Amino acid sequence: MTTQPSGEIALPGATRPGPTRVGPYALLAKIGEGGMGVVHLARPDGGGPRVALKVMRPHIVGDDEARQRLAREVSSLRRIRSRWVAEIVDADPWAEVPYVATRYVPGLSLHDHVLHEGRIEGDDLTWFAACLAEGLASVHAAGVLHRDVKPSNVLMEGRTPILIDFGLARVADDPRLTHTGWLLGTPGYLAPEILYGDDASPASDLHSWAATVACAATGRAPFGRGPAMAIMDRVRRGEHDLTGLDGPLRDVVVAALAPEPADRPDLDRLLAWLRPLAGGLAPASVAPAVAVTDPTLAVPVAEDPFDAPLMLAAQAHDPRPRPVDEPLVDGPATLVLPAAAPEPRGPTAPPAAPTLRAAPPPPAPYREPAPAPWDPWAQPPLHLAPTPGPEPVGAGERVRRATTVVAGCLGVGAAVAAVPLVALGVVAALVWVLRAGSLAASVTERRRAVRGERWYDAPLRVLGTPWHLVSALPGALLLLGWAAGLAVAAALVCYALTTSVAVGLAVSGTVLALGLWWGPGGSRLRGPLDHLVAPVSHRVGPWLAVGVVLLVAAGLGASWAEASGSVWAPLSERPFAGR
Repeated sequence: MTTQPSGEIALPGATRPGPTRVGPYALLAKIGEGGMGVVHLARPDGGGPRVALKVMRPHIVGDDEARQRLAREVSSLRRIRSRWVAEIVDADPWAEVPYVATRYVPGLSLHDHVLHEGRIEGDDLTWFAACLAEGLASVHAAGVLHRDVKPSNVLMEGRTPILIDFGLARVADDPRLTHTGWLLGTPGYLAPEILYGDDASPASDLHSWAATVACAATGRAPFGRGPAMAIMDRVRRGEHDLTGLDGPLRDVVVAALAPEPADRPDLDRLLAWLRPLAGGLAPASVAPAVAVTDPTLAVPVAEDPFDAPLMLAAQAHDPRPRPVDEPLVDGPATLVLPAAAPEPRGPTAPPAAPTLRAAPPPPAPYREPAPAPWDPWAQPPLHLAPTPGPEPVGAGERVRRATTVVAGCLGVGAAVAAVPLVALGVVAALVWVLRAGSLAASVTERRRAVRGERWYDAPLRVLGTPWHLVSALPGALLLLGWAAGLAVAAALVCYALTTSVAVGLAVSGTVLALGLWWGPGGSRLRGPLDHLVAPVSHRVGPWLAVGVVLLVAAGLGASWAEASGSVWAPLSERPFAGR
């Protein structure tokens, strides 16, 4: 596979000139890319509906053994016929460029839908959860597992979710690939047992279903953002944040997100509760095994030694009816759902909401920490999902913030003119202490992002104060040296203009304060002080009051220094006595 100067992808067997082709398909546009291959919108020869054509990567199917595995997998997956699944319509694992064609779904992924349209609520959320569960049941009924249910693998066809990329993740589950450190899946949507290295099961897909439903309902990843290791640690401990998801569906999602697979609901009984709420959805059918007519795909699945764990997991579904009062899950929160009933043929009353028996409280939900002060020299945090930016600030408020900062700098200049040495000592000490406090806050927030909030965060910050004071000293000296250089330059300009000593000191002090605010590393100073400036500048009334006080104090200090002279304590003699 090569890239042409025009930017198009050239594939072996493609004809030039004319559209790029793979087998009997003309590639129209690239619509996605993943670890297994590149997905194109394609048009089959002789007309017919367009398809989503996944062109497999060479390292996935690079030899005959891998192609046989792909053929056996596709042979099972072609049995799936469901309106909630983008089923396979064609495949050729033995082509020069292996491909798998699925039904094309013209819609945004759930990830993009939540990003652009907002979260899903009310009856639409119930419909979404039920349809996604139906699609997952269709995959399980064919004897395969999805293994990668997540928002980017769910396409929204109107208000209906369509599951894509089902089962094909098994093709890449090969020791020749996984031993290199690949993680086949997205950390926030993988079940804990998979993170521990155990085999996947239907309960693993159900955990991913619940995390995806939580994302649709809340508009964010249920296990938060940050480094992958931190997210996986929250998944293993079951520390999720479902704020925004209420009602009986929340109890179902909480039960399905249980860290232990045995504590999660059974998909069949979960559907028995969801179907009436969603308007009596009918279970999806699975095409019989004889429907596979392609001789290249008709390979007995049982001959594949890699299929053993998968088939045992598929047979774990017990079709026998259960008593009505049999608990669906066992564990910290026991969820009881009504037994499965025949499919409704007319209007039915909604089932009773699930009830939770008395149980110990769940672990505290994960709350995302407040962002640390921005530092242009710091490394940006790792985000696995798009994050919203800060709340926009209007032009008027930005002007008020700037004038408040300037008024404060004028106040510093007046203080330097009145008591130069004392004022400079106080300013230097404040720069050092505020920078140390900002560093301590950043360390605490990074620690909380990795392992959550802990009761000993405050004591650790206090115990780390001496180290933070030492580590903040070089940056404080650099910032003070930068600002002092600007202040000396301002003083020389005032000397050239033959101004009085008080005026020169006031101008130099003001320039010093401005240099500290906008100098290199000044973000460690702006961060703490902005907590004072922003609330004052948010409304006009407080801003006017504080601004008048600062300007009056600056004017009085400068006038007193001009009339009576500056106080040079602790020096006994006044320098510049000749001026």
